[in-house]
Amino acid sequence: MRGENVTKVSAFILLGFPTAPGLQYVLFLVFLLMYLFVLVENLTIIFTVWSSSPLHRPMYYFLSALSSLEIWYVSNIIPKMLDGFLLQRKRISFVGCMTQLYFFISLVCTECVLLASMAYDRYVAICHPLRYHVIMTTGLCVQLVGFSFASAFTVSIIKVCFISRATFCGSNVLNHFFCDISPILKLACTDFSTAELVDFILAFVILVFPLVATVLSYGRITLAVLRIPSGTGRWRAFSTCASHLTVVTMFYVAMIFIYVRPQAIDTRSSNKLISAVYTVLTPIMNPLIYCLRNTEFKDALKKALGFGHSLP
Repeated sequence: MRGENVTKVSAFILLGFPTAPGLQYVLFLVFLLMYLFVLVENLTIIFTVWSSSPLHRPMYYFLSALSSLEIWYVSNIIPKMLDGFLLQRKRISFVGCMTQLYFFISLVCTECVLLASMAYDRYVAICHPLRYHVIMTTGLCVQLVGFSFASAFTVSIIKVCFISRATFCGSNVLNHFFCDISPILKLACTDFSTAELVDFILAFVILVFPLVATVLSYGRITLAVLRIPSGTGRWRAFSTCASHLTVVTMFYVAMIFIYVRPQAIDTRSSNKLISAVYTVLTPIMNPLIYCLRNTEFKDALKKALGFGHSLP
């Protein structure tokens, strides 16, 4: 350790967004409203899907699973943010930090695998429409969703175990608003060469493989769409997967920008701002992207709320 001040850290301090006290209350109100909006829109999707028999199809089962994931995701991060804004309680125990990190990694990895499963669903729907109901059964949907959660949560246990065994030197201040991998490793003085290798291998398995599967699915979808003779038919086929493709693009662009770009461990405030936008904006946008132009879903929602059979 070369004589550094090595200590057993029992808690971290989340620096958050250092601003004037008045602005802290403004941020509290903004993030509270966004948090409530995420909860309401995603719970609405889940309620509508499970209460409307016309939506009892694989695409909507996956959508309700994604909505459940989004609720869990924001609930893992935003309540602690709100506590820091309103009451200035920025301390988080070591166990609490590792728990938050575990669920954060697990949910991000789950979304990656789940999006790949949804891409496969769109591939079967467009490339094998006559066999769609034979291939995409309810049982297969349950298995794919279960595999998404089980694989991600299992892999994350290994990743967090390596991080939690680190020795920390000097400051225990995390320059972030939640426990993320990069700011935690920034404080560690342990040799992380083995842990980084394990992390790379696991990340490759849980992130790259689903990405490859997604790309291959959309490659086959593109070829199938291009073979459709009429322009109307091509547009109709493409529109069935446009929403999912938009969400996939947003997800991977954010992940690459935050974690893959050079000097990802840098502690600049710009990284926190980008993470804040991704943490809240993506769970808000995903339901809107999937449902805003989906007439079938809007009709089901209107009926579930008892306002008639169709939306204007």
